[in-house]
Amino acid sequence: MTDTSAFAALSHAIAATARTGAASVAGLEWGGHHHISGLLWRPGVLVTSEQSLPESDGYTAILPGGARVAATLAGRDPATNVAVLKLEADAPAHTEAEPGGVGELVLALGSDGAGAITARMGGIEVLGAAWESQRGGKIDRLVRLGVRLGPAAEGGPVVNAEGGLLGMSTFAPGRSVLVIPTATIGRVLEQLLHEGRIARGWLGVGLHPVALPKDIAEREGAAGGLMVVNLAEGGPASASLLPGDILLELEGIAVTTPRNVSAALGPDTIGRALTLKVLRGGGVTTQNVTITARPA
Repeated sequence: MTDTSAFAALSHAIAATARTGAASVAGLEWGGHHHISGLLWRPGVLVTSEQSLPESDGYTAILPGGARVAATLAGRDPATNVAVLKLEADAPAHTEAEPGGVGELVLALGSDGAGAITARMGGIEVLGAAWESQRGGKIDRLVRLGVRLGPAAEGGPVVNAEGGLLGMSTFAPGRSVLVIPTATIGRVLEQLLHEGRIARGWLGVGLHPVALPKDIAEREGAAGGLMVVNLAEGGPASASLLPGDILLELEGIAVTTPRNVSAALGPDTIGRALTLKVLRGGGVTTQNVTITARPA
């Protein structure tokens, strides 16, 4: 005979966690028929996935229970995939949580577009250290989930078995599901609310990966670098670099892809003079460049 009591208890516990998390879930609609999900972060503030939020003349938030209120975009940051909107709505207090480990069961919650929730349960497939997005944003933990998420559920909260908030769901390439951790959201939120964007460092150069000639590669201990293909007029590097220069290192760290450079030019580099190691005409030189904020 199958003992159903343990299964029933698990089912009831999962449903209770979903009901508790439902108070944090909102839909975000534009154009009258499209919607994604959002996380009611605190009273008056909703966060969602930046990559799936189109530019629009207006947004409508669909609150728990179905009430609809206008929402205004306050700021967006493609590098961390966080968009923040202001609205007239309450929000429950969150208990922020850290992922417990690979295999931990979590719920990815979303909005059904009418004031109720959707829920997908799955395990944490990959748990790793902080990582850099392709656009140079720092994501505080790598958390990949073993769930299949519908497009409308992206941007909703991800909670653990105790209802602790791990972060916000988002799609990675290949439609795998990642979590943008609460630490990342909290770190960028205030600047997005007040300034609309996260300023990051900028060299003002176009770069293309190239292989180094064998003799230079052996001498420098590097197989490749980044060729300067264009320079922004008046940009930080316009007086220090030349088209055809090959950037080998930034602050002593080898760079072989433009992503390496983007990752190195975080908000803390603005106003700092950084040392570039450059191959020019077969010889190596160093150039100091004062980093400015990337233009909006």
